[in-house]
Amino acid sequence: MKLLNRSALSVRPTRHFVEWINALEPTMGDDDLTLADVERESTVYLIPEMDTPEALEAFVRERYLEILETELRAWEEDERQWPEALDWALFQRFLQVEHSYLAIDLDDEAALEISEVDDSLLLETDQD
Repeated sequence: MKLLNRSALSVRPTRHFVEWINALEPTMGDDDLTLADVERESTVYLIPEMDTPEALEAFVRERYLEILETELRAWEEDERQWPEALDWALFQRFLQVEHSYLAIDLDDEAALEISEVDDSLLLETDQD
């Protein structure tokens, strides 16, 4: 077990986000995604260690657009299909954020690897 010098943000969709996803390709009844379906694909972002609520809020407000765009892109690459205003209010309406002070790596065998995030990496993850 290794303690990472990071905190973590768990980002989960809200029902508003799911409604947006379902509106991308309207389906009938049982084919619509539910919040439970989409929550299984939540994202964890490692962030600098944050030890106060104020520091966390300042960090999230500084980086919210990057997080929001990543979450939207995971479901729709075509930015023309995204909501018109990508602002703090949309971030709060579409995503729930939970903070964890500690990040611990339980994998004792594989070393941590660092890769730049790009669209192809997101698409590979979605298709698995």
